[in-house]
Amino acid sequence: MRDEDAVAFGFRDAAESAEAGMQPLPPRLHAMDLAAVRAAGAATAAGTAVGRLTAGGSAGYWVHLDVDVLDDAVMPTVDYRQPDGLSWSELESVLRTALADERAVGLDVTIFNPRLDPDGSIAARLAECLHRGLSPLTGQSGEGSV
Repeated sequence: MRDEDAVAFGFRDAAESAEAGMQPLPPRLHAMDLAAVRAAGAATAAGTAVGRLTAGGSAGYWVHLDVDVLDDAVMPTVDYRQPDGLSWSELESVLRTALADERAVGLDVTIFNPRLDPDGSIAARLAECLHRGLSPLTGQSGEGSV
């Protein structure tokens, strides 16, 4: 996969990464940090990302979701916690937009640490968010809970 065929969406640790001496994102990779996502609105920013992924006749794209993109207050079950981040409703909008395009060929969800969710309440909320985000594919309204 080429750098220009990917979008880093909603990240918010660029300053911390630079301070730790980590390599910056490759310049050819399309990057939309959290400030850019919020400025455009989650659904609009996701539409822009999909446009970049499908430009040039791409046959499809994969959606990779690290749940630590969510605000630490609603997603404390990750090993790398950060303040701020997307809300549940923003993530649902992003998923609905990204997955509604017929060129979305898959989705994976990572970074969730179930040991940090002993009662399963965060996992249940994540499942609900995914259900709502996937609703364009299932023809369901996304209302209600899973």
